[in-house]
Amino acid sequence: MPVEARPVRDRSAVGRFPTVTLGFLEETEEEKEAEKENVETESACRQWLRKACPCCFPTPSDDDLANTLVTGIDDLESGEGLNGEKPVVGDSELDALLLKVQSIDLIKSKSEQNRMEHHTDLYQSEDFIIRRGQTFQMWITLSRPFNPSTDKLHLNLKIGSVPTVSKGTHIIIPLVDELRDDRWEAAVVKQDDKKIKLSVNSLPTAVIGRYQLTVQTNCPNGQAVSTHEPANDIYILFNPWCEDDSVFMDSEDERKEYVLNDVGTIYYGTSQQIGQRTWNYGQFDEGILAACLFVLEKSGTPPSGWGDPVNVARIISAMVNSVDDHGVLEGNWSGNYSAGTSPTFWSGSVEILKEYHKYIGSPIKYGQCWVFAGVVTTVLRCLGIPCRTVTNFSSAHDTDVSLTTDVYLDENLDPLDHLNTDSVWNFHVWNDCWMARPDLPPGMGGWQAVDATPQETSQGTFCCGPASLMAIRNGQVYLKHDSAFVFAEVNSDKIYWQRNTDGTFSQIHSEKKIMGHFISTKAVGSNERNDITHLYKHPEGTEEERIAVESACRYGTKAEAYSSPTAEDVSIEVTMDGIGPQMGGDANLTISLKNSSSEARTVVLHSQVAVMYYTGVHKSTVRKDKTDVAILPSESKILEWSLEYEDYKDQLVDQAALMLTLSGRVKETQQVLATQFSFRLRTPDLNIKPIGKAMVGEKMAVEISFTNPLPRVLKGVMIHVEGLGLLTARTISCGDIGSRASVSMTEHFIPSLPGPRKLLASLDCKQLTQVHGVADITVQDKSNGAR
Repeated sequence: MPVEARPVRDRSAVGRFPTVTLGFLEETEEEKEAEKENVETESACRQWLRKACPCCFPTPSDDDLANTLVTGIDDLESGEGLNGEKPVVGDSELDALLLKVQSIDLIKSKSEQNRMEHHTDLYQSEDFIIRRGQTFQMWITLSRPFNPSTDKLHLNLKIGSVPTVSKGTHIIIPLVDELRDDRWEAAVVKQDDKKIKLSVNSLPTAVIGRYQLTVQTNCPNGQAVSTHEPANDIYILFNPWCEDDSVFMDSEDERKEYVLNDVGTIYYGTSQQIGQRTWNYGQFDEGILAACLFVLEKSGTPPSGWGDPVNVARIISAMVNSVDDHGVLEGNWSGNYSAGTSPTFWSGSVEILKEYHKYIGSPIKYGQCWVFAGVVTTVLRCLGIPCRTVTNFSSAHDTDVSLTTDVYLDENLDPLDHLNTDSVWNFHVWNDCWMARPDLPPGMGGWQAVDATPQETSQGTFCCGPASLMAIRNGQVYLKHDSAFVFAEVNSDKIYWQRNTDGTFSQIHSEKKIMGHFISTKAVGSNERNDITHLYKHPEGTEEERIAVESACRYGTKAEAYSSPTAEDVSIEVTMDGIGPQMGGDANLTISLKNSSSEARTVVLHSQVAVMYYTGVHKSTVRKDKTDVAILPSESKILEWSLEYEDYKDQLVDQAALMLTLSGRVKETQQVLATQFSFRLRTPDLNIKPIGKAMVGEKMAVEISFTNPLPRVLKGVMIHVEGLGLLTARTISCGDIGSRASVSMTEHFIPSLPGPRKLLASLDCKQLTQVHGVADITVQDKSNGAR
């Protein structure tokens, strides 16, 4: 660097003896001339040292220079220069003095040791992605061979805007002779001239996220810190393979399903008509890890809390909905999606998360419960937390913390819609995630319920969980987080209240086996449905189940609702034949009335069928009926009930859900009968047929066909197609499809990844939704196929 040239007399005084002139400072005319030539590139300090001891301080060559930031030189920092002034020191003058880092190799290829051992080789990224609580290897090339007796070295990892050692966001990794568990340490395992190979130990409680890496070296001549290179950033994730990590899962089959599987199944419909659709989680897709970490950063929570999976799951629960934090998805249950994408149109999480990241945190329109849950599964699996998507049929939404589902009727037993704020969703989808719960009493670890659908606030934020399934099962609703709300969803009683003439309400009936049926998730290692109801509740009607309900309701707002059960000699039940009615046809149900007494009974029966949002919110009443039914002693009477297509064709919403409400009174005993039955109209599938052989890098096609089940024209039909490793998401405009007409189209694409793949398609239009299909395609690797 340029320095100021000074006359010899200004540099002849050294230390405390200004009158002494050192002989080696006498300059010849040739030296003076040479000095003039070098003055632009050599500092005064460097010139003095070179002249004082040319054997120790030779003139450096350009090849010796490294991209190193000098942070301090011990010997020169404390010494004085000539005339008592400190010398001007530049990088190039100190190259020969320092031990510098010339390059770092993190061995980060997907096929190399680190990522294979850390189970991160599936991420479609060239970044260095590892899991905490496990060692990793790296090479460091230095400016000269490393001397353990005189040289020191340590690594710095920093995360967040204000990295702090005490908060675990600035990690100093010392070099030690031998690695020990449960601490950040590094050891030299191999040396090859200027290169050293380090084995680095990480803590199983480390904060997860993207760390900046620098290396600090120390030698007798000073210290240096390598320049931060974004390409050397380290992504650290939770580690279900590490026994000391709180997300440890000991079954390899379960780890493959709940961490590594990037395609799954989401269930919907009713308990009588369980439907399913395939969902692309895509947690390893290019850009998804960056998007998931962006969601964490967008939450505004401090990175110091990102080492706790309980905290991370709660953050993600809040951030996947947009209500109070501009999160990933905006919910919409109105039926009008003209300003965005219909929730039924999505078939995976990848497009949603990439769009959210691309537009720097602008919420994506629109989502409903299964979309929220699908995205949560993607994010948590991507970050390393085992997670699954769970569907609860007949799912209660308790709005007043009563832990009961309350139905209010007027004097004539007609529903009072303005008071019926509690609702029963035909189905509701949320997530289970796996982790220890050191913040709860022993035995509460394992599966935890997390719900990102914005229903009620939790500590002022629209989020829910994680709530221990063991606590929910046993009615321990006082344990955090949000156990009471989830308990009500799966095991609350439905209580009917009738308005009295003075405006008060009296409890007239209760149903105890209504909520929480066929709680479902995809089975491990197969596409079968796994019923996990037993994890959420004891078998219905058992003493254990009643104790759990009564224990829970002691903490609710209507504890007085529980009284001795009323004797019943007339019962009512609604059933449906087979898989239920199809869209475009008539809906037929069977009502059974049974008189178990030895006397005749007469029932005044009211029926009302309504179109419902799948959330249990009433849209419109389609039809009302009233009839008197006489039942002989010990007789079972069957009533056939039918709803014609003409009655409902202009009323349906997204899920084609309807609910039949029956209420009545037995004239002879004044016994009240009440029940509700939800059902849906089944929609047809999209048929997907692969054409030709599937091979990486070679064009192939699929035929997509569909038959309109309605006796009306479908307007503005759109088909959405996507498949991980097959094609990126695209939308096809199909125009109008005539009444009962069939259509077929061919779509071409080039597979990019080998192995078993799934191609997903979904159809959307104003008249018909929830139409989708899936095709299994096995893609051959080009090299294998050529043999």
